[in-house]
Amino acid sequence: MTATIGVGLIGTGYMGKCHALAWNGVKAVFGDGPRPRLVHLAENHADFARRRADEFGFERATGDWRALIADPEVEVVSVTTPNAFHAEMAIAALQAGKHVWCEKPMAVTLGDAQAMYAAARASGRTAILGYNYIQNPLIRQIGEILDAGTIGTVNHVRLEMDEDFMADPEALFYWKSEASSGYGALDDFGVHPLSLLLQLFGPVSRVFANLSKPYAARPTQDGNRRTVETFDIASVLFEIGEGISGVMALNRSAWGRKGRIALQIFGSKGTIAYDQERMNELQLYLADGDPGTQGFRTILAGPQHAPYDRFIPAPGHGLGFNDLKLIECHELLRAIAGEPARVIDFAAGLNIERAVHAMARSHQDQAWVSL
Repeated sequence: MTATIGVGLIGTGYMGKCHALAWNGVKAVFGDGPRPRLVHLAENHADFARRRADEFGFERATGDWRALIADPEVEVVSVTTPNAFHAEMAIAALQAGKHVWCEKPMAVTLGDAQAMYAAARASGRTAILGYNYIQNPLIRQIGEILDAGTIGTVNHVRLEMDEDFMADPEALFYWKSEASSGYGALDDFGVHPLSLLLQLFGPVSRVFANLSKPYAARPTQDGNRRTVETFDIASVLFEIGEGISGVMALNRSAWGRKGRIALQIFGSKGTIAYDQERMNELQLYLADGDPGTQGFRTILAGPQHAPYDRFIPAPGHGLGFNDLKLIECHELLRAIAGEPARVIDFAAGLNIERAVHAMARSHQDQAWVSL
């Protein structure tokens, strides 16, 4: 393995900064693998790009993302731009021989997602998507509990994802309400619960969905109102394999919910319950022993739940969202090195996109859709 790896970053918003923090910290936390060399940063204006490059620690800056991709010293590209730009940028990077770390969702259209997968396959490069919730040590622990058969045969999975960043009916119209961004809650953040399902159980096999708009229009900067083109609420029935039923409820306009991904897994011998807003604990119920003393017990994240131990030596102190992104960065570097890695690559990501588009088709046809 080389001593360093040249990194390019396109986009410096919320997720761009998360990627920059991960690239800056991964060597210090994990110790192994190449040391990231922050080579080139791209934004939509050269001056802004230079300012961000100085803040994030990148050597060069540009207002043209194509110049970053053409840079021979860039070996891996982080794509953290709005959804509509993912396909063009990721495909260009792969065709230039770069590895790609692209934020979710994979693309706005299924055709673009398929083209991204084809480009990754043709390039022979590593291409993964930013599904960092699967990196949580306690999600890994849930997988181990399931694999051990501790809660018996799973018969039902229930998922809820709620946030309130679009709950105010008078919040200004912005790009997430445009059809060019996708369907709305379904692919804006519903892909995160789908990534957990894929990691823990495999792809969904059938779906039935209903999408809705709590607010028909939103105010604009010029004092007018613009029709909302996406759906902020989605309700989905699904099946996994041949025997597991499921429910997924998504809402971007849920007052009081900040980053909720509530996961309940029901089995023949017990139940697992988890909520992303309390991401350092999970609840486990086992239906054995004295009924008078049965109840959910809380499991707190600690150094026994790898790779928590790489960050903190004591239990109960807790990891955060950016730590999950840093773990994901380490898994990406393992994948690039040809080592086993816990990632959602473009092949797995295409499964998620197929599920999303099947749900949208189900809403349109008001019928079950098989994948």
